[in-house]
Amino acid sequence: MGFLCLMWYLQESNQGHTDFQSVALPTELRYLLDFKARFKKNRREAFILQGRPDMGDAKEGANIISNLGTTNKKGKKGPGFFSILDLCSMNLIVDAGNTAVKLAVFKRSSLLFYKQYPLADFCHGVKRVFHDHPGIRQAIVSSVAWLDKRGLDILHVFCPVHVLSHNSRVPFKNSYATPHTLGVDRIALATAAFHHNPFGNTLVVDAGSCITYDMVNDFGEYLGGAISPGLRMRYRAMHEQTSGLPLLEPAEDLYDFIGNSTRSGMHSGVINGLCMEIDGMIALYESRFPYLTVILTGGDTLFLSKRLKSTIFANSKFLLEGLNYLLEYNRR
Repeated sequence: MGFLCLMWYLQESNQGHTDFQSVALPTELRYLLDFKARFKKNRREAFILQGRPDMGDAKEGANIISNLGTTNKKGKKGPGFFSILDLCSMNLIVDAGNTAVKLAVFKRSSLLFYKQYPLADFCHGVKRVFHDHPGIRQAIVSSVAWLDKRGLDILHVFCPVHVLSHNSRVPFKNSYATPHTLGVDRIALATAAFHHNPFGNTLVVDAGSCITYDMVNDFGEYLGGAISPGLRMRYRAMHEQTSGLPLLEPAEDLYDFIGNSTRSGMHSGVINGLCMEIDGMIALYESRFPYLTVILTGGDTLFLSKRLKSTIFANSKFLLEGLNYLLEYNRR
């Protein structure tokens, strides 16, 4: 009975077409992708739909998936259409920072691979990723550092590449006063915030080289935020801007907020000061935006998440998810 209802819907959706190659499926059917179980259960009917009852399971299933909406009559993909390649294709995400480059592979919204390389090893890393994931069909590059032309040329050999910039299409309203100066990493974070919480207020705190605060309100509007020195930048500033303070790495344990030596005093100042800053900024945003969702991300997510008093959601891969959504959004 259920299969007959599906057949009726396909005929109605086909709007007079004589085949099933131009069917726009609704959301609940577009993502009903467990065709193997479906067509094993209704094998005879599935083969009749294709008109080739003598074909085997695997090949026939692939043909049916492909024919349920690859193109319309004009040969173009339209909203609601998918192809068999879309189901199997992967996205390569390249996030080039100041000292390292992160490579990630997504299949739809699922993260399949992630690794960080030194900038000097970028080309080697890219070749390795394409070797291990031949299903990659497109890539996006987000670079806050200088990524040389050779690196981009290597990417172009393997697949089409979208270089993220202020000219890229975004799914939210950008109310930043100087959009051409907005960092591509903050564009990706705002996109991820909008995707995960399109009808709510979201503050993204990115704990990287700098601490950035990015606010997307419940109208889907990016408002901006704040930028301050990151954890290691604060240690480095004290060392480089004075003659006697050592260069320290963040301490895992602080036994007291009162430092009884130069080193413990520096640790207390940096770590407690940064945590109080973040908690204070979150409280400031909560006073204006009700039911605020706070996302903590970036390289120091794990270190800071257990020290903050505010209620947060920690997701160290939030920027990569935003880049993946942007790549899909800009290919439409």
